[in-house]
Amino acid sequence: MTPTIAIIGALEKEVRQIYAAVEKGTVVDEAGLHIVGGEYHGFTVVATTAGMGTVNAAAAAQHLISAYHANAIIFSGIAGGLNPQLHIGDVVIGEHLRYLDTDTALIAESAPELEEFTSTDFLIDLAEETLRAHGYIDASLTGNAAAGPETLAAARADADATLFRRNNAGTEPQQYLRGTIATGDRFVSGCEAKAAAIAATQGDCVEMEGAAIAHIAAKNGIDCLVLRAISDNCDESYDALSSREFDLEEYAASASSLVLSIVRRLAVKLGVEPRD
Repeated sequence: MTPTIAIIGALEKEVRQIYAAVEKGTVVDEAGLHIVGGEYHGFTVVATTAGMGTVNAAAAAQHLISAYHANAIIFSGIAGGLNPQLHIGDVVIGEHLRYLDTDTALIAESAPELEEFTSTDFLIDLAEETLRAHGYIDASLTGNAAAGPETLAAARADADATLFRRNNAGTEPQQYLRGTIATGDRFVSGCEAKAAAIAATQGDCVEMEGAAIAHIAAKNGIDCLVLRAISDNCDESYDALSSREFDLEEYAASASSLVLSIVRRLAVKLGVEPRD
């Protein structure tokens, strides 16, 4: 039986590239969602735009699991940076996902009885492998004196070996981090709200959907991966962020192109299709 991967974003611009890549078999509007389904590198893919917020994300995830029997969910998109070591365009792999403004002890009274959630280990590893292949450097190395100059030099050499770096030799490599994503139902903007988000979650970035996606995946016993590209430093309003249309499109496209690359790499590892 062909594995099914659900790919979800909060905004249409975060999923547009996925829609274009899938060899369309179905396009339907149901359960308040526009869903594009088809084949991609040996997998069945169903992709949709959930809308913003935890309720929209959870509803979309559960529908794709229940109606299309998704075996895994990948959620990608943009986020506000909380970790000062990360810059716009860097990527956070959601190793931990924590609710920002939720009484997690009460949430944990119901299955799956967890107060925080995670992406699946092998998908985290695959995401890291993919990011390194795309020339991203592990941010935990760049900020870790104990890593030593030789380790960092080796990471930069890997980055220099990529097609992107060969064609953009003067460009500083972007970073990635296996980190903590904070999820809340309010758009975080301003020093006070940013500090509160850090204090509550020790997060590396903040958004409005990731923990809910991982929560639903855990409830259903399926795999998930949450990726976020940093689009701002929580220092501007949503209206101001949206007005930077070119930048926002770029960051959203970065996240979705990485998702497609991860799916292709997963197909090779699982033997779903031969390597090109």
